[in-house]
Amino acid sequence: MLFREIQAKGYEGKEGILKNYIRPFKITPDEPIRRFETPAGQQLQVDFTTIRRGRRKLKAFVATLGYSRATYVRFSEYERQEDWLAGIEDALHYFGGVPKELLFDNAKCIMIERDAYGEGLHRWNARLLEMAKDYGFSLKACRPYRAKTKGKVERFNGYLKHSFITPLAATLKQAGLELDVAAANAQVGPWLHDVANQRIHATTGEQLQLLLDKERFDLQALPDGVACRPTSTSQAQRHAMPLESLQHPLSVYDQLLEVRP
Repeated sequence: MLFREIQAKGYEGKEGILKNYIRPFKITPDEPIRRFETPAGQQLQVDFTTIRRGRRKLKAFVATLGYSRATYVRFSEYERQEDWLAGIEDALHYFGGVPKELLFDNAKCIMIERDAYGEGLHRWNARLLEMAKDYGFSLKACRPYRAKTKGKVERFNGYLKHSFITPLAATLKQAGLELDVAAANAQVGPWLHDVANQRIHATTGEQLQLLLDKERFDLQALPDGVACRPTSTSQAQRHAMPLESLQHPLSVYDQLLEVRP
């Protein structure tokens, strides 16, 4: 109706051209932010994030429990099927139990085809399905274009880069070393235990470690025979790098963050 009115006033172009022109000027109400809360033991949100340090690139598997917000991190060079599966398995052993469901995005190597068998019935990676059966968790996928559904793990990604990666890279740089997968995995275990999971969360107002201690009672038991399996992160030396070595002049941070005057 509006297009016809504009035509009547002398516009001779196509409707699509007009729509493309006025789209930037269209005012739409902001979508209300919905916070997705889950009960203890219900959900683990999993994700991969990319960390770029100059020409080098690291991948980090990140898993965050929906209730306590406690997080596990595992670094790798790639984001392959085996990296996803190793990260998931290590995370379950790190937390000492299994949540009812794991929440994913639409990563190709994990979800083969979305809605393959009907709406909400996806075709998952066969090895992931086997792991889900062995450990007793179900698989859940975010709705397309609704990444906020797993916002807890994605918010942690930014915290990881600024609070862990930048100080560690600065320490290594001063020693003439480069940040790599081995160095990151060697240090992330102590950092998770002593820093990340000890902080007071802005949303819950509680210490993550205390909430994790509560949530562990609601996690399902690990399969028989694997409860004592050590993870790659937990094997790291707890004091491989003194905490005071993570203090650096601002000039070093400026270089690492590529700050320009």
